[in-house]
Amino acid sequence: SEELQHEFFHQKKLDSRVPTIVQRGEIEVWDLSGKAVIPGLVDGHTHLVWTGDRSGEVALREQGYTYQQISEMGGGINKTVGETRQASLQSLLLSARERLANAENFGTTFLEAKSGYGLTTQDELKLLNASNQVSDDFQIKTTSTWLGAHSVPKELTQAQYVEEILSDQLPEVIEQGIATYVDVFCENGWFTIEETEDICNEAKSQGLEIRLHVDEFSDCGGAQLAAELGALTADHAGWSTEDARDACHKSGVIQGFLPATPHVLGLDHWPPFQQCIDNEWAWSLATDFNPNCPSLSLPHISSLAIEQSGIPSIAALVAASRNSACSLLEGRENKLGTISEGGPASLNILHDDNIEAWCSSESNLPFAKTLSNGGWVTPSF
Repeated sequence: SEELQHEFFHQKKLDSRVPTIVQRGEIEVWDLSGKAVIPGLVDGHTHLVWTGDRSGEVALREQGYTYQQISEMGGGINKTVGETRQASLQSLLLSARERLANAENFGTTFLEAKSGYGLTTQDELKLLNASNQVSDDFQIKTTSTWLGAHSVPKELTQAQYVEEILSDQLPEVIEQGIATYVDVFCENGWFTIEETEDICNEAKSQGLEIRLHVDEFSDCGGAQLAAELGALTADHAGWSTEDARDACHKSGVIQGFLPATPHVLGLDHWPPFQQCIDNEWAWSLATDFNPNCPSLSLPHISSLAIEQSGIPSIAALVAASRNSACSLLEGRENKLGTISEGGPASLNILHDDNIEAWCSSESNLPFAKTLSNGGWVTPSF
């Protein structure tokens, strides 16, 4: 359709001209029998590598406890940290590879993976090494984000841990070259604006690009800081002000919305999808896969956004493919999330000709086949 051409092809008009002559033996022709095709999906926010179980927190939330209260009771991030520290690199790789296979089943062809459940130099490096090895035997590709500033470990004060991040963790991450991005959980009760700014400025000066968790539970000024720092993305951004969102737009910062998080937490405050569309502010969709929100299905995550806001499925598709890719250096450089000349051979073939089916079959896999980075994905069930 013309709408799809506008969103995914650099040329708005398709014609019969042949731009390149190749020998027949160099190409493979597929008869899709009229099935719809969409780009490979890009998940720009996951916590892929960890171990442990937080299912008991569901009952606590049903009793009315908040995310912050559960953390103070010994649950939350630090519970997963304690369990993950005990795990070997090989056991972490095994579970992460199972998760990656699941993401492939749901059409994801590129995925960002954060650390953040180690909170010591040794354990953060272990998680980043796992992130860098996890996709070796897969068609799906990954990139790694250092999230040492995810929470403060129980054995240190806030000031002590920030000092460890700057003087110990960051130098080791840079020396080993195992992360492309830095991220900080900038939120009341976690890391302050000033701490976030210090960590990001130092990491940026040493070659890491900035991604941020901001304003998930309240407006703490995180989105405004993301704009000032020139971050690639301001994720969550549930409570950011209109002025901060506009500042992100003017600075080229993509607002990364993670609708599974308010859904799982039972919150009734949702990202302003329609406001972003109306103001032409760039936004993306991602799974936020983590122990509290264990879904790697971008079709399902997108269906939540559609059901809660009434946005068109094509808007959700762009957010989960091209826009998500644009929040990543690899995506910008390699035209991820598009079907375009010079881009990767990554696409999803639906079961029929109805493009809306990509995110309307929550209980079933929506794709008949997935081509990921030049190779067919073998489904894993």
